[in-house]
Amino acid sequence: MSLERINPPGLSPAGGFSHAVAATGSRVIFLAGQTALDTAGKVVGDGLVEQFETALANLLAALAAAGGTSHDLARVTVYATDVADYRRHTAELGRVWHRLAGRDYPAMAVIGAVRLWDEEALVELDGIAVLP
Repeated sequence: MSLERINPPGLSPAGGFSHAVAATGSRVIFLAGQTALDTAGKVVGDGLVEQFETALANLLAALAAAGGTSHDLARVTVYATDVADYRRHTAELGRVWHRLAGRDYPAMAVIGAVRLWDEEALVELDGIAVLP
């Protein structure tokens, strides 16, 4: 399996994402949206950064259960109930990403959502991974 991260010089600098990812492999994993739910099914974390960390950890746990790692992520979509708040916290969110997922970024998008499944949830992440 290989992922080629493509960031053409003619596009804006890719900070915290890749413009394109070419994936080759034999197993595709579709990861359901993950929020900051704990093992009891309760949303944890008072703020966006704390909830993002738990949601990302949950996404990576689901990926690990399927046999993958953060390096296998080809695409992640972030749904945020407050995109302005997300933008204000990009440096902190980047540090969380680096600590949990490393420095390889998948193709990513942040989409504003009026609300998520659990009313207390501020952020949700889903993804696609390609495994060997």
